[in-house]
Amino acid sequence: MLNKKTVDDINVKGKRVLVRCDFNVPLDDGKITDDTRIVASLPTIRKLLDDGGKVILCSHLGRPKGNPVPEMSLAPVAERLSELLGQKVVFAADDEVVGKNAKAAAEALKDGEAMLIENTRYRAEETKNGEEFSKELASLCDIYVNDAFGTAHRAHCSNVGVTEYVDTCVVGYLMKKEIDFLGNAVDNPERPFVAILGGSKISGKIDVIDRLLDKVDTLLIGGAMTYTFVKAQGGSIGSSLCEDDYLDYAKKMIQKAHDNNVNMMLPVDDVIADAFDNNATKDTAEAGKTPDGWMALDIGPKTAALYADAVKDAKTVVWNGPMGAFEMDNFADGTRAVAQALADCDAITIIGGGDSAAAVNQMGFSDKMTHISTGGGASLEFLEGKELPGVAAADDL
Repeated sequence: MLNKKTVDDINVKGKRVLVRCDFNVPLDDGKITDDTRIVASLPTIRKLLDDGGKVILCSHLGRPKGNPVPEMSLAPVAERLSELLGQKVVFAADDEVVGKNAKAAAEALKDGEAMLIENTRYRAEETKNGEEFSKELASLCDIYVNDAFGTAHRAHCSNVGVTEYVDTCVVGYLMKKEIDFLGNAVDNPERPFVAILGGSKISGKIDVIDRLLDKVDTLLIGGAMTYTFVKAQGGSIGSSLCEDDYLDYAKKMIQKAHDNNVNMMLPVDDVIADAFDNNATKDTAEAGKTPDGWMALDIGPKTAALYADAVKDAKTVVWNGPMGAFEMDNFADGTRAVAQALADCDAITIIGGGDSAAAVNQMGFSDKMTHISTGGGASLEFLEGKELPGVAAADDL
């Protein structure tokens, strides 16, 4: 169990506080099209402002690759933050990020005021965790707060390097919530504990499958990774996606589930199509009996009912990865059925970022889930049991 110091454990009055947020929002022609990540950061920011901190916000946006790219400036974020907070958030526009504007604005900040510096990835050193840029960021503040779980699995200047030059480094409310739900749900779950894994590739989830088989009571498999398991057991998968290099691994995992008394469930039927196209001819087939020239693109209705039944009495459910090609509406029923089942059950429901989070949001189930992770890659690595550099760098309680 991870116990990190949070914004509730510090006194920020009169202090300069650098807060690493995740303002990596979608922009269209300079306009923010989805401000979910900005809104998610507000509780931490408000807490620091209310306590009299001088708040200096920082984040990356997109992949400017170490160059100032005007379309990836955080200027629109400062504007939106000012609206949401009901007070001016000064934007320090420096191509070098910690430049004369940032230094002057930080110097002029009064207690309870906020500013935002430019996209940290305008500096090439950011993603390399370079010492010089880390020191420059640290020079702006007395206290450092990390509230950006989405980048916690990366060791960058703004979430790891900076902590080496600041005495007090804590986590914000968003980061704390991720640690509590993702870390502690897996390490100390209320049982029965059910995990649902989907997505296209086994290769991207090897460590997650392996680790969860030591933790869960039931593991439900969906998405295209299914067909590697099906082929490994001698089933016919037509032209469905399959990773032939992982057939032996799939067999090992089936054996491990058996040895650990884990109820590992694979689909009993599939929705199949004659092309990877929303308007393709579709049908259902028994799992392992997909004809040549057809591909499975979703779990079938019988499987969806079985999976819904499997989560009904669960006390903890972790879901990472869709059940099919949910981005095409005709192959989204399996993912929708699982989302509905989670919305209807009484368990602690944790959605592990990425596509499953997108699916839950799109389908209108987000308010029914206990926790939707803000980090795709970070949540996967957390579920794998890896130490996340951005979390490790914060002070322990």
